Amino acid sequence: MEEKMCEENTEEVKVLEAQIDQLRAEVAELQHQQQMNLKDMTFHFRGQMQDALSYVCGQKQVGSEEEVVSRLKEEVEELEEDLKRQTQMNGISLNSCTTKTLQSSSRKLVQHLSVSGHCSELVFQVEFQLSEVRQGQRSERTISDLNVVMDASDLCSLSSFLSGAEERNDLLLLFRTVRTFSDRRDDRRRTFQHFQEKYPSVVSLPGGCRSEVMTLNHPELPGCVLSIHWSVEVSREGGVTPNIYLLPKIPERALQLFPSQAVGGAAEAFQSMLRILGPEAAVESVIRAVSLTQDT
Repeated sequence: MEEKMCEENTEEVKVLEAQIDQLRAEVAELQHQQQMNLKDMTFHFRGQMQDALSYVCGQKQVGSEEEVVSRLKEEVEELEEDLKRQTQMNGISLNSCTTKTLQSSSRKLVQHLSVSGHCSELVFQVEFQLSEVRQGQRSERTISDLNVVMDASDLCSLSSFLSGAEERNDLLLLFRTVRTFSDRRDDRRRTFQHFQEKYPSVVSLPGGCRSEVMTLNHPELPGCVLSIHWSVEVSREGGVTPNIYLLPKIPERALQLFPSQAVGGAAEAFQSMLRILGPEAAVESVIRAVSLTQDT
């Protein structure tokens, strides 16, 4: 009987020891994760922010609680001001940025980053892997596994470029091209909106001021429509080119009121005006011709 009870106690002790070992392993894993998180934070911040974070994490004493809070506040204000300047310079606003450490050692750091934001009305989400290899005082960073998701009405003009940027892992070219593409779209929107407000009886925007098409209707010639088609094309290498065309739609009855040669050459004449006058002046010249008025 006593031997049986001894065996049972031995089994219980083994179970308890196993549980203790498991708890120790979990504690060790949590401590390791805490160290990794601290490395993530201190890797991105320097100076006062790094000291404050170390204090908060219990790594070292750097002053009183009030001093730590004051330093954190000062550093955050500096970071916010720097972010504001960067946004004004490059036109790109970031909504969120998350970082996950995949590998960390004294020599190499590998992180997965996910960034979302917008450039004007163009919304994007970018994910990539950032690797940094340290060699003494120098370090080399490389980007891999670039993946881009964008929300745009005319995304088809960007698809080839985005594929190429992902293949080349060229993050700098990506953001530079997105900024230029967005600027050209904004130029088109401002121009269309300006003429619609200036000539409301002639100009209409069937798809809104952000669409690619603006139509011109002659007040006294129903069915006689001139369309300005303004697209923004992006090459696979990142070149951004606005393409503007005049497309006339003239009914048979209206053709009798115009010399056929003049109507047939309207598109070519518009391209000549574009090269000489630029988009706004060329479009306004067409609007004035359609409305048969010189009033502004």
